[in-house]
Formats: sequence, structure tokens, C-alpha cells
Amino acid sequence: MSLPPEKASELKQLIHQQLSKMDVHGRIREILAETIREELAPDQQHLSTEDLIKALRRRGIIDDVMKELNFVTDSVEQELPSSPKQPICFDRQSTLKKTNIDPTRRYLYLQVLGGKAFLEHLQEPEPLPGQVCSTFTLCLHYRNQRFRSKPVPCACEPDFHDGFLLEVHRESLGDGTRMADSTTMLSISDPIHMVLIKTDIFGETTLVASYFLEWRSVLGSENGVTSLTVELMGVGTESKVSVGILNIKLEMYPPLNQTLSQEVVNTQLALERQKTAEKERLFLVYAKQWWREYLQIRPSHNSRLVKIFAQDENGINRPVCSYVKPLRAGRLLDTPRQAARFVNVLGYERAPVIGGGGKQEQWCTLLAFLCRNKGDCEDHANLLCSLLLGYGLEAFVCVGTKAKGVPHAWVMTCGTDGTITFWESLTGHRYIHKPTNPDEPPVAEQPKPLYPYRTIGCVFNHQMFLGNCQPSDAVETCVFDLNDESKWKPMSEEAIKSVCAPGATTSLPPFPPLCASTIDASVTSNEIEMQLRLLVSEHRKDLGLTTVWEDQLSYLLSPALASYEFERTTSISAGNEEFQDAIRRAVPDGHTFKGFPIHFVYRNARRAFATCLRSPFCEEIICCRGDQVRLAVRVRVFTYPESACAVWIMFCCS
Repeated sequence: MSLPPEKASELKQLIHQQLSKMDVHGRIREILAETIREELAPDQQHLSTEDLIKALRRRGIIDDVMKELNFVTDSVEQELPSSPKQPICFDRQSTLKKTNIDPTRRYLYLQVLGGKAFLEHLQEPEPLPGQVCSTFTLCLHYRNQRFRSKPVPCACEPDFHDGFLLEVHRESLGDGTRMADSTTMLSISDPIHMVLIKTDIFGETTLVASYFLEWRSVLGSENGVTSLTVELMGVGTESKVSVGILNIKLEMYPPLNQTLSQEVVNTQLALERQKTAEKERLFLVYAKQWWREYLQIRPSHNSRLVKIFAQDENGINRPVCSYVKPLRAGRLLDTPRQAARFVNVLGYERAPVIGGGGKQEQWCTLLAFLCRNKGDCEDHANLLCSLLLGYGLEAFVCVGTKAKGVPHAWVMTCGTDGTITFWESLTGHRYIHKPTNPDEPPVAEQPKPLYPYRTIGCVFNHQMFLGNCQPSDAVETCVFDLNDESKWKPMSEEAIKSVCAPGATTSLPPFPPLCASTIDASVTSNEIEMQLRLLVSEHRKDLGLTTVWEDQLSYLLSPALASYEFERTTSISAGNEEFQDAIRRAVPDGHTFKGFPIHFVYRNARRAFATCLRSPFCEEIICCRGDQVRLAVRVRVFTYPESACAVWIMFCCS
């Protein structure tokens, strides 16, 4: 196989680096001197190449070199965006671990070398070996590549020691196959998004910090290597407070042939910042003008929920349209309804607020939401809308209120036949909207709405923003003809594109791809089931009751749990007849059967058991007394991307 000249010289350079790193030349010199001393007679001063190679082979030098070079013979498959990448750890002293490094590509090797000044954990005692403790995990996203560090115990100086190999290339220019040079890389403005997550001893996650790292300073540093200290700020109400400092080392690989001057790099970054600030200023001027016009239609519009900007976790105001973008789930989700189920099993948590008062509003960037695995209703609605747009549907996020005037966000899709469907991102439920006509006579029968929404102020997606300017903002009387400007006041699509289109401004966080689940469904189901059996037995023992488990009955509950999950995903019920028939055959004459299914989105058995006991019906089954009482419990975990899961539990007694 002949290589093009530039590839051959590159390969030679790589081999040369490896040889000099192992100090092979020094070792050859030693062996040469030794061989001459030992093997040559004083009268014979000539040593052939064959003799030398024999000597090198005998001492294992050649084998060492071949081992160290570590050629990857497997075909180097391009990583699919949906596969989570493990940190590829190597340091300059040790050799490269076997990893699919394509010698024709340019990489940025980012090392996190410890943290300091995490003052909230100043009093944290050293964890004992094997003791469960709270941990920090660092998640990274860069140009469709995602990485996650090993969890480290929370401490004032957390012991992060991870390396991440980020591929830097620009496919959009048609140079996907060429190695990026310094100038090309300077034009790649995507930052590295770093999210720090804290996981407590119960498995609950908290977002600690979200930071955008500008990596291009490495292009102007000597040898393409630079070290930085990164100060992480808190999130939400604490976005002005420092939470800690990370030590980071950046290194280009293979090393750059020519580095740029620091002045060139700084000028480029300053120009980008200037351009972004100007675009954002112009959009703000336009948004103010649009809002004035909207209020001129009716002064009462002032009280409608028309949300043009929203604050992200770092307290930065961004146009709402920038939180949505068509997102493809690869092969991880097959249908829009499955996508709705996935979004529904991600946990719901309102943004934490210090002290009482109203709702603290915080819309999260997608990476922060996915890494924390939970978020507010707006985060769920933005993700669901993005996935539905990815499936080619015309989807919008709706901002309005539920009962008692509580602000809420949900998703709406418009069918080609004019059908309007509401999707509740927190439950996965879908509702068809049929507007009631307020001008009809009172006798006329009106459709009764099943959805929980009361008012609607605006709808938006990645390209459009429309304010509701109908006389009433009640959802039930709303007509969703979005092209009718007397009912919906649109914003200019050009204005939205100037700040929300991908790459329009450098301040927009790029959207990460979804990652496949790392949870083994059957192993996790078994673990939770065993823990629940133990908890039930202990609970009954405290009541002075014995416990007899019936495995066969437990196994018969599986089809029911599968059918419940299938129904949640597809809205179709199936397989119930077989389950009922099997149970009738399994329960002896004169015995009664009671079953209680329940559904959770977390995997903590103790917490699930405590919740089950709060239900009188479930408590009746668990504390059942009588002759020949047989108990059964079945757990079935259904996994979704991002390690989200639906956990179905069924207790029964006969």
C-alpha cells in the first residue's frame, strides 16, 4: 500500500517522536558498545548490520519498539455522535494507550489536573476506603463529541486527573479529510462546554457549574501547549459566586508545525466578540420595537406571558428561540412518541431558590439538563420540541399558564390537515385541541377540553416567534392559525436567524448529541427486586409476620409491566388478556389475588418502597395476613438514552 508523500512524512514524524520518547537511540548506542566489547576479537574491527540487529533482537529492543508503537489494525470507525466517549487518558511520560487515533486528524488533548478552592467542601472529611461519599463528575461537549470524567470525591481540592482527546476538524468546509492547520482552527469558534455535576450519597444530582472554555489560546502558545486556571462560577442565583478553580492543560496533537502569534489569536477573538455584541444589540433594539407594537394592539397584552428572552443557568439572557433546534436522536429513539416518553422519564425539578417567594426561573442549556438528568418544565419542553422538529414535525414550544395561573411550558404540533396536538412534556400525554367558539349560543354543545392549560401568551421554535394577539388568551377559545397576523403577531424570521441560527453568534451553546444508556436493564431490575424483597421481609418481620415468596407468580407479572410501558410509549394497550388468563390459572380456587403496579423514574429501592407504603392499597398487599399468604414482587427497568429509565414495580399477594 503506497502512501501519499505528506502522509508518509507524517508517519515518519510520529515514529521518530515515539523512538526519541523511548530513548531508543541511547539504548542502541549502549548495546553497540557492549557488543563490540564482548563479541569482537581484538584483530577483527568490522561489525555487520546483521550482527547488530541480532544483538538488538536478543536484548528485546526491537520487540519493545514494536509493542510501544501499538498500531491499531482495526478499521478506524468514525465515532457515531450518539456514543458517549470515555476519557482517553495518556500522559507524555507513558505511551499512548491503544486508542483509535487517526494520524491524519488534528486533536486537542485536554487534561484536567486537579481542582482547588471548592470552599463549600472545606470541612468535608477524607472518605474512608469503600465508604460511599458525594462525588464530582465533569462532563464535556465539543463539536458533537461528549466525554465524562471519572467521579472523584467532593473535597476542597478535588483530585481530578483525566485526559480527553478532542478531534478538531471542519467538515463543513469540505476539508473533513485534511488535517486542520492553525489558521483553519482559529476560525473554529465552538467553545468546549464543561458542566460540573455533584452526585450525593443517595444518587441525587445537582448542577454545580457550567463553563464555556475558549481553547484557541493554545494556537498562539509555544509548542502548541498551554496551561490555564479556570474559575468556575455557580449557577442560577449564585452565578456571580465562585465555586472553585480547575487546572487545565491544553496540547495540540500532532504538535503544530507553525504557531500563530498571540496577537493574531487575541485579535480574532476580539473581532468575534464585537460582531456577536453588535448582532445581539440590534436584536434587542428590534425586540423592544416589536414589544411596543404588540402593546399598541391592546394595552391588556402587558399581562400576557410573552417571553422573548430567558435566563440560562449562568444568568445570561438569551432569546428563547436559541433554546430549540432540530435534534436527531440517531438510532436511540425510533418514534416521536418514544421521544416524548424519553423526555417524560427525565426527572422534574424546579430551579432551586434561596428563601421563599416566587418561582426562580432558569432555563438550562441542553448539556446541563442532560448531564443532571432533571430540569424544569421549560427544559423538558425545549428538548421535546427539538426532538419533534428532528422527526420532521412542525413543533412549537407554548408558554402560558396552568390552573391557578401557574406559569407553564408545553409543546404543540401542527398537522398538515390543521390538527393541533398538545404534548405535555412532563407526563408524555397528548391532547387534541378543538377550539370552542365564544360567539355560539349558550345552548350549542361545546367540546370540553381535557388538557390542563388555561392561557397561552406565545409560541416559538428555532425559526419563529409568535405573540398571541387574539381578544382572549384562554387556550380553549384560541385559534391556532399561525399565518393569520390578526391572531398571532410574528417576529421577523431574519431577525431571529441573525442571533439564533447555528454559528450566527459565538455566544450560542452548541447542541450536544444524545448518548446511549450505560445501564444494564436486567442487572438493575434484579438488584432493585432483591432489595425490595429484603425491605418487605424486614417490614413484615417488624409486624410479627412471616414472608413466603413465590417466584413463579413473580415471573408471571413481567408481561403486565411490559404492557404498561408499551402503553405509555404508544398509547396502545396490548397483551392484557394473556396476563389475566395466566394469573387465573396460577391462583388456586378459594384464593384471592391482589396486585399493585407503580412507576418511578429513579432507581433508589428504599425511596420507592417508602412511596409505595404511602398507598393504602399497596400497604394492604405488603402487610397482608391470612392462611397460605404468598407474596411476589416484580421489577422491570426500561432504559432510555442519557441513562434515563422508567422503573415499573408490581407487588402482589395471593
